[in-house]
Amino acid sequence: MIRLLLVFLLLALPASAAELQFLSSLSFNNSNGAFGGFSSIHVYPGGQRFLATSDRGHFMTGEIIRNAGTITAVENIQLTPIHNPKGKPLRKHKVDAEGLAVRDDGRIFVSFEAIHRVWSYQSIEGKAARLPRHADFKTLQNNSSLEALAIDNQGLLYTIPERSGNLDRPFPVYRYSGGKWDQKLSLPRLGEHLVVGADFGPDGRFYLLERHYATLQGFSTRIRRFTLTANGFGQGEILLQTPVGRHDNLEGISVWQDDQGNTRITLIADDNFRFFQRTEIVEYLLKE
Repeated sequence: MIRLLLVFLLLALPASAAELQFLSSLSFNNSNGAFGGFSSIHVYPGGQRFLATSDRGHFMTGEIIRNAGTITAVENIQLTPIHNPKGKPLRKHKVDAEGLAVRDDGRIFVSFEAIHRVWSYQSIEGKAARLPRHADFKTLQNNSSLEALAIDNQGLLYTIPERSGNLDRPFPVYRYSGGKWDQKLSLPRLGEHLVVGADFGPDGRFYLLERHYATLQGFSTRIRRFTLTANGFGQGEILLQTPVGRHDNLEGISVWQDDQGNTRITLIADDNFRFFQRTEIVEYLLKE
C-alpha cells in the first residue's frame, strides 16, 4: 500500500520546466592520509575556491580549475583539522562532520553525526563555538542524523537528518533563529532516497540532495527544489534523478552563480575511505 501511494505521489508531482544539464566530472586524489570521506562542499563566489568537510574531522580547501567550463583539475588542496571549542583537533566519535554552510560574512557552520550537533567557526583554523541543541537531536539515529545544513539570505540555518523513520513520513527540518531551533517545517519524502545535502540557491529557493544505494549496483542521485513561503515548503520539483551507478556517493551540494549569470550546481562524492570508491566533483547547469 505504501509503495502504491509513493508511486501516486511521484506521478502527481507537477512537471518541472527546469532541468539540470550535465557539464563535467572529475575524480581526484591527494597523498595526505586524511584525504577522503568528503560529505559537504561550499563553492565561493567566482567558482574557483571551495571548502569541504570530511567524515574524519578535517576541512579541505582547494581550487577547481576549468577549461571552457569543464573541470580539468583540483589544485592547491589543503587539509586542516576541525577543532573543538577548546581549539584542539576532534577525536574518536566526535569527528563525523556531514553538513556545511557558510554565511555571507565568512562564518562557517558544520553539522555532525554521532554526537548530533551544529558548531560554528570564524575560520577553519579557529576553535568551535557551540550552538544550542534541539531536544530531538538526542533521539536521532547514529550515522543517520544531521546530514544536511543550509543557510538562507537572512542568515537562518536549516538542518535535516538523513532518515525520516518511514517511507511515508516527511523529513523534519530544524531551523535556527533567535538563538534556538524550531521544528515547524518538513519536506515530503519520496521513495527510498535519503537526505545527504542541501543549499539555498541564488534564486532564494531550497535545493535538496538525496541519495539511494542499491546493494552491489551503486548510487542514484536526486535533486529536488522547493520554494519556502510563510506556509512552509511547497510540494517541490525534481530537477534530477540519475540512474544507479552514473556517479559515486554524492553527498555535498553547492548552488552558485557563475560569471555569465548561470546557476551551477557543484557536487562532491564521499569515498568512505574505500579503495573501490572515488572522490569525485560533479557539475550541472540549471536550465530554466
